[in-house]
Amino acid sequence: MRVDRPRRHVAVNAPTPPAPSSRSGGADVLVAGGTGFIGGAIVRALLDRTGATAPRIGVLCRRPPPPGSRAARVRYVRGDLADPRTLDGTCAGVTTVVHAASYVGGDARTCRRVNHLGSLALLDEARRAGVRRLLYVSTASVYGPGPHRGLTEDQAEPAPRSAASASRLRAEHAVRRAGGVVLRPHLVYGPGDRWFVPALALLARRVPTWPRGPSALGSVVHVDDLARAVSALAVPDGPSGTDGVYHVAHPRPEAMREVVATICRELGTPPPDGAVPVEEFRSLTARALPGLSAHQVDLIVQDHWYDTSRVWRDAAVTPGAGFRERFTDCSNWYRDHLSGLPARG
Repeated sequence: MRVDRPRRHVAVNAPTPPAPSSRSGGADVLVAGGTGFIGGAIVRALLDRTGATAPRIGVLCRRPPPPGSRAARVRYVRGDLADPRTLDGTCAGVTTVVHAASYVGGDARTCRRVNHLGSLALLDEARRAGVRRLLYVSTASVYGPGPHRGLTEDQAEPAPRSAASASRLRAEHAVRRAGGVVLRPHLVYGPGDRWFVPALALLARRVPTWPRGPSALGSVVHVDDLARAVSALAVPDGPSGTDGVYHVAHPRPEAMREVVATICRELGTPPPDGAVPVEEFRSLTARALPGLSAHQVDLIVQDHWYDTSRVWRDAAVTPGAGFRERFTDCSNWYRDHLSGLPARG
């Protein structure tokens, strides 16, 4: 696979920005990855804004959805982070870019091409267009192996374990050099989630037991709560002093054992019963679900929770209810999505 050379990166706020638009809202927001799980929720949250802070919204995507399924009041811009040439002019007239596009697979070359070099190309386009504000949705996985207990944003140096997380950390560095804001959610759930809850539901069916000892605690966030925080930071109601890196999750960490019990109860499947030593649980999981990485298993057996007080304070957004309450509202979506799961065996 040929990898294009990255364009020279210059800070987004280097040129003198254009005068604010006189149209209602005063902001044009471009959401890269706005047709995906997290990006789509961000678009919905932006569409919910009314009055003086209602922005005009563009979605940067590789393949715009069919006309019948496109959101009203949204313009779709074709562009692919893997091909910087397609990004030319995509930020024209934009005041804020929310970058929520990423490749999370295991191919290291694609990680570099999309997450790192593609982000540099998007930043160059934003700089040329005079974009005023930049937000990047990254991941708490950049911290690497745990346990993590109540970490604040400046308390630990990232040490990513996977190619995906390492490339997203490089994108973070570029965004920060450009004066942008980085958001690090951890475990995100809600309609459209095809990793977090599906993996736990399959685990409960394939490994009908649990690690012995106290349950690990994890930071989780409903995708709509994450999106509301991003929307508030992207289009603040007043002068904004937000800067730096933010953890984004519900303030109360969840016991992973209770998360799995809630999933099983709502989906009508038996919860894991009994307990085995952690290393035996790891072995059982490796045999039953060889596709799960060691890091993914770590999230089940080790604490991974983060202090998220700054984001809710600076965004002036109240987080929603906890996992048990919010999961009930989206259980039907998961039930439909997971209807083809193989039975426990």
